[in-house]
Amino acid sequence: MIKGEEGFSLIEVMVAIVLLGVVSVSLLSAIGTASQAVFIADEQASAESLARAEMEYMKTCTYDYYESGAPPSYEKDEVESPTYAGYFISVDAIPIDPDTGEVLTNPSDDEGIQKVVVSVSHVGKPGVVTLEAYKVDR
Repeated sequence: MIKGEEGFSLIEVMVAIVLLGVVSVSLLSAIGTASQAVFIADEQASAESLARAEMEYMKTCTYDYYESGAPPSYEKDEVESPTYAGYFISVDAIPIDPDTGEVLTNPSDDEGIQKVVVSVSHVGKPGVVTLEAYKVDR
């Protein structure tokens, strides 16, 4: 052996491997959390875009009264989006009393104002986004 040459001891190598393992696990955990956050943000943005588009469509429709207990034509119940696979849209038009703002017990008493609730869900996650607005017969 040449003077001044020394190698690493087994303990030093083991400590280095353990430290490298701890750093690697922390890094992989952070990457997993970040990718999950990106997925959730994308899901939220897609659902919000769908809900806003549905609300705009509903605003362009003519006002439909509850006739014979039949709901307005713009009501939907868990209809799958044609543009975003796995997203479902629900639209409820609830007639309310214009004086009190209370929900009418008899929908046939519709006086020309409805509270419209648009909900978007995504494969097993109910109510990812919910928007509310009012529709008035003018």
